Amino acid sequence: MPQISNKQMWEKYCQSELTALLPILKQLGFRIKKKQPHLIGERYLMQAVTTTSGKKLILLGRRIKDNKKVIIKATSDKEGSKEIKYERTLRQALQKINFAYQVFFSPQEILFVEQNGFTILIQAFLENERSFLERPLKEQFFLALKAFKAQESAQATAYRHRRFTKKIFGNKEAKDYLKIFELFRKEIEKSLPNPKKLQALLRKAQSFLQKNAETIDQYSGFLTHTDFVPHNFRISDNKIYLLDHSSIRFGNKHEGWARFLNFMALHNPKLEQALVEYVKINKTEEESLSLQLMRIYRLGEIIYYYTNTLPKSSGDLLKLNQARIDFWSQILEAVLKNKILLRKTIQEYIRTRDSLRDQEEKERQKVLY
Repeated sequence: MPQISNKQMWEKYCQSELTALLPILKQLGFRIKKKQPHLIGERYLMQAVTTTSGKKLILLGRRIKDNKKVIIKATSDKEGSKEIKYERTLRQALQKINFAYQVFFSPQEILFVEQNGFTILIQAFLENERSFLERPLKEQFFLALKAFKAQESAQATAYRHRRFTKKIFGNKEAKDYLKIFELFRKEIEKSLPNPKKLQALLRKAQSFLQKNAETIDQYSGFLTHTDFVPHNFRISDNKIYLLDHSSIRFGNKHEGWARFLNFMALHNPKLEQALVEYVKINKTEEESLSLQLMRIYRLGEIIYYYTNTLPKSSGDLLKLNQARIDFWSQILEAVLKNKILLRKTIQEYIRTRDSLRDQEEKERQKVLY
């Protein structure tokens, strides 16, 4: 009998969950759309790679009584249930941070319930007035700055603050970043003994992080959203609403910046360059260095992620993930040198990516951005 693929396992899981879940949702007064973009494309691969995380469904739906659009997160998986509850705890804790000077916005919670073995969280669906990447560069720039300043306004300084944040959010210091990056490097080297160039690049990156550990700690103790990219927030009435609270931590203030800038290095290099230049002109040299260090750390993470996808990929997807490793390695090399990757290199990668993505993933991406 042929071995069942990761995609088939995911599809089987989704069908089994939906069969049990839909009657419960109907009883609660909700229904889901026929097309569910968060279940298709490479979503199964994310689940296969992040084996330590739980399983859950993210569904687009409506409240039956008034046709209100909603987002439904639901699972019967024990670990998935923990994750939904944890994200909810983080969201509620944000409202209690009395040492933050900015307001954090979240979509309205409509229902949270545990019923018939399922944990179900339902929130209001926020329409994007315009997607972030469709907005003018100047508007993107100031929205991004506003978001980062809001995060930076929450700093755990006093002992009671550190105790609260560490208990609820966790708190990463230089030793944690260094330990995790070393894990990335070792696992990548184990999985990809060749090319030697990547190994040398990662060792150089690790050495650079170790050399500047003091700077990492200098800017630690701040609130940061470690996955702050456009598909995890919405903009309404010039307010930024966080959609995913599970990635909120206290750590280096530039970790969220780093994730955002690395994303923009591919999707909007002009914005990436504008924000890097802003920090260079308006902040201290140490802050620019801290941002560079966090970008290096996060680039190690993304290379590590795509390395882990290789044994679970085949055909065009395998070629695509190999191309992703090569592309993000080039970004890492550029950031280490404080250089900008050639636009031609980015465009070549985009053409390769688009030619290798399947139709389902293209549909999923449309909804994300």
